[in-house]
Amino acid sequence: MKQLLSILSLCLLTTVTLAQNATLTGTVKDNNHTSLFGVNVSLKNTAKGTQTDGNGNFEIANLENGDYTVLISYLGFKTKEISVSVSGNKNINLPTITLYEGNEILSEVMIQGERRNKFSRKETAYVSKLPLKDIENTQVYSTVTNEILKSQVVTNFNDALKNATGVEQLWTSTGRGGDGAGYFSLRGFSVQPQLVNGLPGLTNGTINPANIERIEVMKGPSATLFGNAVSSYGGLINVVTKKPYVGTGGELSFTSGTYGLNQIVGDFNTALSKEDNLYFRINTAYTKEQSFQDAGFRESFFIAPSLSYKVNNKLSFSFYGEITQAEQTNPTFLYLNRSAPTAASNLDELGYNHKLSFTSNDLTLENPTQNYRVEMDYKLSDTWKSQTLLSKSSTSTKGYYSYLFDYGILEGNTYSRFINKQNANTQTTDIQQNFIGDFKIASLRNRMVVGIDYFNETQTDNSTSYAFYGNVTPNGGVNGDDPFTEAVEENLYPLSTSGVDAVLASQAVNNLKSTYHIYSMYASDVIDFTDNFSAMLGLRLDHFDNEGDLADPEDDFNQTTLAPKFGLVYQPIKDKLSVFGNYQNGFTNVAPQLVGNPDEGPQRLQTFDPEQANQLEAGIKTNLFNNRLNATISYYDIKVKDRVITDPSSPFNKIQGGEVVSKGLEIEINANPMKGLNIRAGFSHNDSETTKSDNTEILNRRPLDAGPETLYNFWASYEFQNEALSGFGMGLGFNGASERFAINYKSTGEFILPSYTIANASIFYQANKYRIGLKLNNAFNKEYYKGWTTINPQKPRALLANISYQF
Repeated sequence: MKQLLSILSLCLLTTVTLAQNATLTGTVKDNNHTSLFGVNVSLKNTAKGTQTDGNGNFEIANLENGDYTVLISYLGFKTKEISVSVSGNKNINLPTITLYEGNEILSEVMIQGERRNKFSRKETAYVSKLPLKDIENTQVYSTVTNEILKSQVVTNFNDALKNATGVEQLWTSTGRGGDGAGYFSLRGFSVQPQLVNGLPGLTNGTINPANIERIEVMKGPSATLFGNAVSSYGGLINVVTKKPYVGTGGELSFTSGTYGLNQIVGDFNTALSKEDNLYFRINTAYTKEQSFQDAGFRESFFIAPSLSYKVNNKLSFSFYGEITQAEQTNPTFLYLNRSAPTAASNLDELGYNHKLSFTSNDLTLENPTQNYRVEMDYKLSDTWKSQTLLSKSSTSTKGYYSYLFDYGILEGNTYSRFINKQNANTQTTDIQQNFIGDFKIASLRNRMVVGIDYFNETQTDNSTSYAFYGNVTPNGGVNGDDPFTEAVEENLYPLSTSGVDAVLASQAVNNLKSTYHIYSMYASDVIDFTDNFSAMLGLRLDHFDNEGDLADPEDDFNQTTLAPKFGLVYQPIKDKLSVFGNYQNGFTNVAPQLVGNPDEGPQRLQTFDPEQANQLEAGIKTNLFNNRLNATISYYDIKVKDRVITDPSSPFNKIQGGEVVSKGLEIEINANPMKGLNIRAGFSHNDSETTKSDNTEILNRRPLDAGPETLYNFWASYEFQNEALSGFGMGLGFNGASERFAINYKSTGEFILPSYTIANASIFYQANKYRIGLKLNNAFNKEYYKGWTTINPQKPRALLANISYQF
């Protein structure tokens, strides 16, 4: 009996002790006294943490007596630390905590837990170079989050961008020098991904998704803040990389799939010195994949070290690097004739065997790429901050590049192969100095960035000229009859390095080096006239200094351009519903381009006058039901003057003098209607037309880089909530496009690639430390094509299996 009483007394004492453990509570708001949802709140050097609810409130229970440091962090806001002391097991209710907006937080605290609307993450300091919420930003942008990439078992950049509203691949990465990265259509214009963390980051290959935190697709001309070197009139693509955070942890992941895909990814974060706030993170990946065609492969090794160092509460430094070593066979597109009708006007007449690569694994390209960025942030005062940025890029191409072109000289659908040996390099340097302020003039709040920017790009080309190397037909026929000679030749031109080298031995080698400099000043100010009504005003002064071919002083020129920007936002319901309109400007001091038929001798560099683009846009944005429904609906109208286009009479020449109008509607929805269910849906319709041109071949026709008129995408992921199926989930989705013009000229007529809808599905199991997933791409094995004066077959059905472990 005494033992029983002793046990009961002990249990009662334990219960009382636990009941007496303290609870820490508080409320987090921004500078406008608006409650912040989803703020990370944790106790430093402990495993305890939580997130704020829809009213900005948080609670951390069962705290023992002692001293604690509370870390409060939220993307787009400055991290705050608060010291608290628990004694006598008394509860602590902190006074209202105010977070002030700042640039991208580099030392985010990683909290495991449920976050609403995982497919929507619109807080960013890059789009406007200011910490603006999406709902108060006059510009439209689409964000592809890391959560979407994991849900879809994404292993390449092209698949990641299928989730961005209004974006369609024109052609995949060719690996060739100068512009070997993939091309995408956006609001009727071609664009390449050339921005990393808001700074230039070039590649001649493809971007490895292993280091992607999210992808931001900014819509419309964006020259006011980003200039013209890395953007297009349809917008630009910014890759946000993973950054060091406070803590130690990481992840290992392995994906294997159809067509020989094997990818291993590693992510590790640690403190090099907790006392000095010095944190290090490294992401790395090795990928090898074969082609679904009879030949072709890509192999790459990627490593991305990053470092953050917080010297004190005023000064911090960051370093990021991405290094890629890659080798691939270039995809051998069928280039359609741009100056005369082809024998076929559609795929049925072409008789294309899409499983033929028309190359061999012996003919490869190497694409080493390096991107480095250094950032220094210094708090000048409570209202002003200095941001100094330096980025350097180096991307090279070495190896064999070929293309197939229908000259219309030989009978039937005959494509002549031309091949050269690439040896090209592009170097860029960008230096920015920004001053970012948040202050009041009278009663008006101003959020301002003032900056200067220096950009330099130097291209070196020591490639050989192109040589004729046999003919093929789309169904696999071959012959060696050179279309430019009278004699009928029988040489079958073997696809081997020895055979190609023998032909290229007599070709001239380019010795070209060109460079240009851009000197810029810009300012942008968001003025809050009331809590619900604000305006954005921006202006850029840009001086373009082109040295062109360094061996030819005759092609030097310079140009000074102004790029204004203006926008209005009215929020009928504060932080929940906004109505916006914008005017945005873009321009292009067109970089020198090689022109001239290489068969007639070395090509030459040609320069052009600047192009100008102006956009008017209006729409609405929502953030409803405690962040469960984010939607953007907008209509835009873009007009471009003095457009530079490919000469329809020759693929090697460029001409200037066109006017293009591009109008369209975009709808994007991110929803979390119930716990465990996340949905992303997008729809866009674009009308583009060349409305003015001396070239009658393209007048009143849809430009080829405009892509399809209609695009749509959908993805839903659901994790079961009942206990029996806890951890299991599934994903379903589709993406598609209307038909598009591969050729659309007056003399050639039209070659139309058909519309498509591709279905995808996944299942997964998510445990505390690991995740297992299966993904089926192109579930119904649809044969479909993309292209831009080309015919580019896409991958058939493919199954991927992934396992990842977090630590």
